[in-house]
Amino acid sequence: MGRVSETHQTAPRPRRRRRPYRLAAALLVLLGLAGYYLVQNESTGGDGAPHCTVVAAGPGGGETGGSYSMNLEQARYAATIAAVGSARKMPERAVTIAMATAMQESALRNLDHGDRDSLGLFQQRPSQGWGAPAQIMDPVYSAGIFYDRLKEDVPDYADLPLTVAAQKVQRSGFPDAYAKHEPDAALLAAAFTGRAPGALSCSGPLPQDTGNATRVKAELVKVFGDALAPKAGPPASRVAAQRAPADDSEVTMSVSGKDYQGPADQRRGWELANWTVAHAAELGVQRVSYGDKAWIAGKNKGRWIDKPPGKSGDGDPRNAGPDDVRIFVAPLNR
Repeated sequence: MGRVSETHQTAPRPRRRRRPYRLAAALLVLLGLAGYYLVQNESTGGDGAPHCTVVAAGPGGGETGGSYSMNLEQARYAATIAAVGSARKMPERAVTIAMATAMQESALRNLDHGDRDSLGLFQQRPSQGWGAPAQIMDPVYSAGIFYDRLKEDVPDYADLPLTVAAQKVQRSGFPDAYAKHEPDAALLAAAFTGRAPGALSCSGPLPQDTGNATRVKAELVKVFGDALAPKAGPPASRVAAQRAPADDSEVTMSVSGKDYQGPADQRRGWELANWTVAHAAELGVQRVSYGDKAWIAGKNKGRWIDKPPGKSGDGDPRNAGPDDVRIFVAPLNR
């Protein structure tokens, strides 16, 4: 038999001590995440991360007709696309085509990159005559030039399938891609053009700083056009911007004059109200009031509610009349 080799025993390795700071760091991370989600939950009325949802009414008036959810950035751009279309007196069908196009091209994001030199919401190319890069990156400009080309180059767009009309403007390498967005685009167009009152809800976040009514009014005029600018004489079935109070905490957009109650006036009122709600976090808006409804930042899961009882004749504690969209940017408890 061969010689049995000696067994060599090696000294045991010392155990590594778990460093306390690693455990503490992990605990801090968990606490931070818990705090973040708690703040998000509170700021959105217990409805998760900040987002906007459009819900279509079902046959009986309930919320059974489908829905579409988006983040706050996407909601702002969707609202702007609709507002620019209205400013150009484009019908809702045109807004639906524009919305579906932006959903396909950028997922409703204002991209600073794309295929070759494509940019913006609609991935328009400076080299193809859509404008300078800075212009294309302005959502108001990019939506406006889309509508201009739709109207000029596709005069029969209302009679065409959506994907055909969109392709005639965009000349995309994927001509059939727009069709799949049509149901959602129609849902957003109905809400942001005011045809579906109260369909939009936006949950949080609570504005961190007090807003500025002058800026709110300037943005509304920029997006909706000169129809919002004050004009001489009494308003008649139009929208007129009213002067903000001296403390710059409120701006009132008067939907019409004494001939109010027409469907077009009511639709424009909801259009203004929903645009403001979609931009509330960005502009520091605390409350929007229109008709018999109110939206309050961080409350009611971001939904429109019946105005709570108040001292004024129409039941709104902020005394908003039935023909006014009132926007409050100062803290509600001031």
